[in-house]
This record gives sequence, C-alpha cells and structure tokens, in this order.
Amino acid sequence: MYLFNSDYLEGAHPLIMQALVDTNFTQTPGYGTDRFCREAAEKILAACQSPNSFVHFLVGGTQANMTVISAFLRPWEGVISADTGHINVHETGAVESTGHKVLALTGKHGKISAAQVDACVTAHAEDSDREHTIKPAMVYISQPTELGTLYSLAELTDISEVCRKHGLLLFVDGARLAYALACPENDVTLKDLARLTDAFYIGGTKCGALFGEAVVIRTPELSRHFRYMIKQKGGMLAKGRLLGIQFGTLFTDGLYEKVGAYGIRMADRIRTALLENGYELFAQSPTNQLFPIFSARQLEALSKEFSFAIWQKLDDGAAVRICTSWATEEKAVDSLIIMLRELK
Repeated sequence: MYLFNSDYLEGAHPLIMQALVDTNFTQTPGYGTDRFCREAAEKILAACQSPNSFVHFLVGGTQANMTVISAFLRPWEGVISADTGHINVHETGAVESTGHKVLALTGKHGKISAAQVDACVTAHAEDSDREHTIKPAMVYISQPTELGTLYSLAELTDISEVCRKHGLLLFVDGARLAYALACPENDVTLKDLARLTDAFYIGGTKCGALFGEAVVIRTPELSRHFRYMIKQKGGMLAKGRLLGIQFGTLFTDGLYEKVGAYGIRMADRIRTALLENGYELFAQSPTNQLFPIFSARQLEALSKEFSFAIWQKLDDGAAVRICTSWATEEKAVDSLIIMLRELK
C-alpha cells in the first residue's frame, strides 16, 4: 500500500537525521536560546534578505497560526480568511478558542482578493453598529492555499497594499512553502514575503523536518513579547535546539529548495498522467497537492493499492487529494501512473 494522503507521512530528511545524531550529546540551554537556533535564524534572515526581522521557532502549524493571531490581535478583533483557509476548517476552532473570530470570505480557487478585503473592512467601518461586531484587524492567507493554488506576486502586493491602507496586519501561513517556492509558476520569493507581510512562517513539518515551523516577524513591536505567547499557547519546546538544528540544516546548501523541488517533480509526473489520460481535476493546483476526480469504480480499484484523502464526495465517486513530498518514492509514482492508465 502506497500512501499519498499528505506530505508529513515520513520522518525527516536524512541530512536532518544525521545532524540530530551528530549533536545528540551536545549540551545547550533550553527553549530556543541555544546557538543552533541563533545560527538557524541568521540563515533564514539571510535567505529572506531581511536582517532586521525576527525568527521564532514553534513546534507545529496550528500552534504557529494560533499563537501569531492571538498575540497580534486585541480581544475585539478578528482575522479575515478564505472560507477554505486552514484556520477556518482544519484547526478545530483553535483561533476561536483564543477569543478571536475567523471572518471567512468566499474564496475562488482557495484564494481571496484585495477587493474582497477592502469591501469587508469598508463594510465594517461604515456600519453604525460596528462596535457590536468583530473588527477586522488581520488578513490570513496561505502559500500555497489549501487547494494547492498560488498567490501571484501581483495578488500578494495588492493584498498588502489594502492591508496598509486600512491598518490591517498581513500574516501568511507557509506550512507547505517549500513546494510553493519550487513551483515553476511561482513568482513570490522569501524576500517578497518578508517585505510585504507583517509575519509569515516557513514550514518544516511538511517540508523535510521531523516537526517545526519558523515564524518570521517583521517589526520589533510585534516580536517584543512574542515568546511569552509561544510559552502560554504550548508552542515552546524545552529542547528548542531540535528546531534550530533542523532549520539550520534545511537552510544549508539549498536543502529547503531541493526538498520542495523534488516534491514538485513527483507531483508533475502524476499530474501529466492524469491529464494525458483524461481525468478531470477538482482544483487546478500547480503544486504538490493534486485533486483528481475518480469514479466509484476507479476509486475502488485504486484504493486496493493506494491511499488518498477524500476531499469531496460526489454522486459517482469523489474528488481526492494526492499529496507528494520530499520523500515520495519514484516506484510509488510509477505504480500509480500505470494504474491510472489501466483504469481509463
């Protein structure tokens, strides 16, 4: 059985495992105050070309999203998101549990637009009863989105400008950022993210690390008390050096780019086979998440050898998610392609 359910099904890239073994008996201070975290932060800021920003390491994506949003917002403020956004559908109300409402807008291909943000904020400002409703104060997007689509540099710039116009914060979820950066269709760089956002995070869990995310915060005002919130929300790791070692390895000799590029190559092979054999796609994703539609017959046959995430049930079959990663085996892709051909 080959598993294509997600991109965190394996452990970690061998170079990360080796780095953890090599440093296993090195004694360091705890909670991310060690030299490995400092060195990893320096490498990340160099890659972002943003030396005056700040890096904080957290253990996972939900903790990163919940901690950033709750740290940055006042009690009466909410965060704008696409209706398909991770914080809206796949985090068990983590943001709402902190007292902040997710203000969901209807997305198109998983994305929201600057015009939608502008309309949302304007409607609140012009409401005479606005003090009785949640005030939009942040925009949350992900790169890539839950549907594997990408925000272009023009789209990201427009959203950033609307946020500046209305005094909103812009936060980008980069749980799968390595795959976005490696995608040929992508034109948004780490430098762009550091320049256009107030905060974003670089995903490790789904991009070759055992676990962990690196949050990049643009200003000292937003970063000043952030570690208190990390601790309070359960995102601070006592053995913080484990995060520093992993991200230090990912940002050495272009490894982060390499793991993303490999995942994209595997997805491209499957995407080509799907299109060449006439399969319909539920979402037009250029990244490592694919959303083909399979009939009940095809799904039954495929499920004997492969495991997918069911994305949406349909009258005759379902749209599934096929997810590749830095560790997807060539033989698994070969076997899937053969069966896709046989079933058409």
